[in-house]
This record gives sequence, C-alpha cells and structure tokens, in this order.
Amino acid sequence: MKVLALLLCTSALAGCSLFGKKPAAAPAAAPVAAPAATAAAAPVAAKPAVKSDGKGFLPPGESGNVAIDSIVVVVNDDVITQRELNNRIKTVTGRMKAQNVALPDAADLRRQMLERMIVERAQLQMAKEMGVRVDDLQLDRAIARIAEAQKLSVQDLRNQMEKDGMPYAAFREEIREEIIMQRLREHEVDAKIQISDAEVDSFLAAEKAAAAEQFELNISQIMIRIPDNATAEVIAQRRARAEDVMRQLRTGADFAKMAGTYSDSSDALQGGVVGWRQPERLPPVFAEALVKLKPGQVTPIIKSVGAFHILKVSERRSLAEAQAVAAVQQTHARHILIKVTPTMSAADAKRKLLELKERLDNKAAKFEDLARLVSNDGSASKGGDLGWLYPGDTMPEFEAAMNNLKIGEVSDPVETSFGIHLIEVLERKSDDVSKERERNNARQAIRERKMEEAAESWQREVRDRAYVEFRTEDGSNPAK
Repeated sequence: MKVLALLLCTSALAGCSLFGKKPAAAPAAAPVAAPAATAAAAPVAAKPAVKSDGKGFLPPGESGNVAIDSIVVVVNDDVITQRELNNRIKTVTGRMKAQNVALPDAADLRRQMLERMIVERAQLQMAKEMGVRVDDLQLDRAIARIAEAQKLSVQDLRNQMEKDGMPYAAFREEIREEIIMQRLREHEVDAKIQISDAEVDSFLAAEKAAAAEQFELNISQIMIRIPDNATAEVIAQRRARAEDVMRQLRTGADFAKMAGTYSDSSDALQGGVVGWRQPERLPPVFAEALVKLKPGQVTPIIKSVGAFHILKVSERRSLAEAQAVAAVQQTHARHILIKVTPTMSAADAKRKLLELKERLDNKAAKFEDLARLVSNDGSASKGGDLGWLYPGDTMPEFEAAMNNLKIGEVSDPVETSFGIHLIEVLERKSDDVSKERERNNARQAIRERKMEEAAESWQREVRDRAYVEFRTEDGSNPAK
C-alpha cells in the first residue's frame, strides 16, 4: 500500500521523483559511539527480562536466551539494526508480491532498502531537531482519511493491515513518520519555491505553440546515480553499469526487475514506476526523448547532472481537446492561520483563534486587521484574502468548513496540515474556468517541476551531511 500517496494531496511523485538520486556516502568523520557490538552474539544464560530500546536492540549481556541483535548502520547518533532491516524487507517483499512486481535479487533488495532507511533516518533526525511532531490526534485523523480513501472503516483498515502481516502499531508509526517527513519537506523545500509572472507567461506561450494534440505518458525509470565530485573513472564505471542494464533490456530483460535490481532512485522497489506525466511537465532532456517513443519502448541512456537514466513508456493516452467546461462554484474567502510550532501547540492556537472569533462576532475588530496582525500565512498582508477559490484549491478540511459557511459568516477553528484557521466567506459565484484559472494551473505545473528537482537535491544534501558508518564483521560496506 502506498500510504503516503493516499494520505497527502501533494505532487503525484511523492517519494518517486524522476530526478531520484541515491545520495553519496558521507565524508569520513570521527567515529561516533555505537550502542552495542556489531555481530549477533551466542545465547547467554537466562536473566530477568530487560526491555529493548524500542527498535529490537538488546544491550549485550541483557538478552536472556535470545541472540543479540546486531547493528547494520550507524546514522549520526542513531542506529539501524538487523532486525529493523529484516522487518522492512519482509514488509516490502509482501507488498511487491501483492502488486505482482518482480522481486530483485536478495542482495540488491537489501542494498536498496538499507539506503532508503538511511535517508529516512537522517530526515527524521533533522525533523526532531527542528521540533516537527505529529501527535496522536493528528495521526488518528490522517489514518481515518486513509481508510476513507479506500472506502473502509478504520477497524477494517486495521484488520487488513494485520492480515497482510503488519502490526497495526507499526503501521501507525509508519504513517506518523511519513507525515513528519512530508512536513519537513514542505518547510525546507516546498515553501521556498518561487514562481514569477514571467515564468507563467513563458509556460503559457509554450503551451499554445505546442502541437494541437496533447497527450500524457505512463513512464518508468532506471536511474544510475553519479556520486558528487565523482572522478572521470567513477563516471565511466557508472556509465558502464547503465550500458550493462541497457544490454539486458535489449535482450528481453524485465524492466521492473531491472529497476529493482539496479536503479538508485527511491521508486526502484515499485518497479521504477513514475506514473502518468504530461511531457511539458517533465525536464526537457527527458521529454524530448520520451515523445518519440511508442508504448513498450525505452529511451537511450540519458545523462543528467547527477545520474544516467533509462526511461520506458508503458502507455500513451490523448487528452480531450475540446470539452464543455462545466460551470463550477467559486468562493471568495479569507482566513487567519496560526501554525503549530514547538512554542505554539494546536490547543493554544485554537484557544487564541476562539478569542479572535469572539471579538469578530462582537464587532470589536475587523477580520482583515486581525489577519494582518496575527496570521502566519503569506496572505496576511492582504488581510487574509485568498481570492476566488475553485473546488480542490484548498485542503479537504478547509474546503468542507468553507462550503458550510454563509456569506459573511466566520468559522470555528479549523485544523489542517498547515495549522489552525479561521475562515470567512465573502462572496460566491458560478463561473467557467477563467484566464486566472489557466494561470493558476500553469503556476502549479511549474511548481511541481521545480519541487521535484529541489526535493531530490535537498534529500541528497541531508544524506550527505549525515555521518553514516556501515557495520559488518569484515568491515565492508553492505550497501554496495
């Protein structure tokens, strides 16, 4: 189950970017203290039960008659144990089999999974340092949305998880970590993306100059990463690896299995599947090669800044050129947003907004003045004005609350993943998709493209900054 895609209304590439790059190992650094020996020890005499550290790791000499778990990798001041790695491989293997995705060799699967866990662990440590948290109430609401998206009750979802071999408690923590990493990315990457009017104008001009027939492609990828500051010799080795993959594909090898075995992208264990994309929303170097292909064909090896890529077109479908545009309900609204931070809890934010609502209801203050004064949103300078909103422009919780308001009415505090809101509806109208809507769509397309590139670069930076020490009995790197 790809839980993040079900949970968050974000880019369709959530976690499987076409620009995926396997980060390079961190530079040599002073060793950090490890909490235990690296290899499993022989059983020892029985002792009183001792609690583990919550990750399956038992201190030496305290494991009773159970063999000591071993450390596979040290990531900064944390560790990934063999038991954690085995459990993750077991879960992913079960999902791949359920989805009929060809499994790579065990060694390649282990390498892919270990690298993914290192990147996740480094991001979670960064989130913890920044105070990014998801409390149980927020987690319960997120899981309820996942269940609703699958037309299940929460209990039915829980039963399905346990039937698939995943304890519900582990499932909850997986969702919690995905939300935390998503919020970290929103803060570190998404919020910093800037798009100028000139970029929007250029995008629209390019669209109009394009061929009349528009289409989209269902694509997959195999990506061989080039390490940062790689020597000419290393680059040649990486190209040779890509050429070997290409030779196997030409002789009939399964693309999905090749992706799982050789690709360094985060979508490797999904068979390299990226999904449906319009060529104009892809980097030009990829779009130019893909538009020439028929379904089932693959591109030559494409070199980007940090990797060699092989792309496959699985399907191609046309977009409707002339559709009757149905009239849609538009809402002109404004809001006051208070973000949840380490110094501002959700409860405190709601309490503050209720006080503001009471002032508004008593005509003791104007909405726009309060928005300018306290709102944490970019719309604060405009008195919280969000302009005309179409269905789907906002988070589901925000939209549902907004749609229930009368014109001039102020909502009670509404919680979304962005924080806590007060919402006021100013006007409503029904209208066809306008020029403004066209520009908003263009802006979103540009944003998605920029976010993919920026997110992959940021993820690589987080990985490169982390101190990573591989632990094996022979001192080798188990990820190679």
